[in-house]
Amino acid sequence: MKFYQKPTCSTCRKAKKWLAANGVKAEEIDLNRGLSEAEIDALIGTRDYTKFLNFRNALYRERKMKANPPSRTEAIKLMAKHPNLIRRPLLVKGSKIAIGFDADEFRALSGL
Repeated sequence: MKFYQKPTCSTCRKAKKWLAANGVKAEEIDLNRGLSEAEIDALIGTRDYTKFLNFRNALYRERKMKANPPSRTEAIKLMAKHPNLIRRPLLVKGSKIAIGFDADEFRALSGL
C-alpha cells in the first residue's frame, strides 16, 4: 500500500495516526516533493480526475474549477506544478484508492 500525504496537513496527520493505531503498513509518499505528470496520470487511471482536485485550494477557488473544471490534461499539469492542488491524503492498494480521509474507506481498503 502507498500513503500519499503532506506532513503539515492536519487531515493527513489524522489519517497517519489511524493507520498506525490499526497496524496498517504503507509506504509514505510526501506530496511536498511533487509528482510528475506521468505519476499523477497513472494514479488517476480511468477514475474521474476531478475527484483528485483539492477543492479547498486557493487556485481551485480562483479558477472556479467547481463550475468550470479544467480538462484532464490541464488538471494533471496543474497538479504536477502545484502539489497543493492534489486532494489528500490518498491511500492506494493495487488498483483501489481512497481519496481524502474516511476511516471506513481506509478500513475497507486495508482489509480490516
